[in-house]
Amino acid sequence: MIDLHSHTNESDGTFTPLELVELAMERGVEALAISDHDTFAGYDQALPEAKSRGLDLVCGIELSTRAPGAGAKGRAVHLLGYFLRQPPPADFRAWLAELIEGRRDRNRRLIASLREKGVEIELAEVERLGRTLTGRPHFARILMDKGYAANYEEAFRRYLGETAPTFVERYAPDVPVAIRRVLDAGGLPVLAHPIRLGMRDLNAEETFIREMRDAGLRGIEVFHSDHRPPDMERYSGIARKYNLLVTGGSDFHGDIKPQILLGTGFHGNLNIPISVLNDMRASA
Repeated sequence: MIDLHSHTNESDGTFTPLELVELAMERGVEALAISDHDTFAGYDQALPEAKSRGLDLVCGIELSTRAPGAGAKGRAVHLLGYFLRQPPPADFRAWLAELIEGRRDRNRRLIASLREKGVEIELAEVERLGRTLTGRPHFARILMDKGYAANYEEAFRRYLGETAPTFVERYAPDVPVAIRRVLDAGGLPVLAHPIRLGMRDLNAEETFIREMRDAGLRGIEVFHSDHRPPDMERYSGIARKYNLLVTGGSDFHGDIKPQILLGTGFHGNLNIPISVLNDMRASA
């Protein structure tokens, strides 16, 4: 059993990198990818412990991007990048620093938007929670602690989600640009949890994936906690049709999503074999 999609508290998870390594060992995970949002801080911290414990730790990243083109223009797309043969180079890390600064700019504007609506919140208190990368889940935690929301769902519905009156957009690169960045850095670009594209028209969904393949996409996350068996079957078929690698992971976040367990996903819907990672390494 492997898990190629997990998050630490260096992005929007609740486990420290060392705690995540310990959990992987406890749950019998053979190989683990830390794929924090826009940062390698969690992976960097976890690597020495993983080596000492004999855990196969894969270097990953999850990038927030936007879809170009008429049909899906502006749609949020999450792109996973896996660095299977060499560590990500300095110029790629420098590009990530630019993305993180874009998040900080959004966070400052989000604070102003919330305060205009009477929500008393300071950026410093959110950043203390967010550490390397402060995102909306950290805002949600503060809103809950201060009594503005009862849970994460309410925090996003009332203040942080795309339909909330105080929502603030942040910069995200077009997905072909991010794909090229990952490729140029020696990585393997993979479309994360395609079900979250939210495309009801399955023909349009397939067309979009094909266009991303043409832009350099190398794989698709077939196995994911959000995917039902028919979804996994459909995405597996698309992967075969367009010669894309099959990947998978739980998208583990810890206490934020307690129903999703490392390795086995949502109510045990995952059992990803090591052959998936072997195929990725052979291709890389």
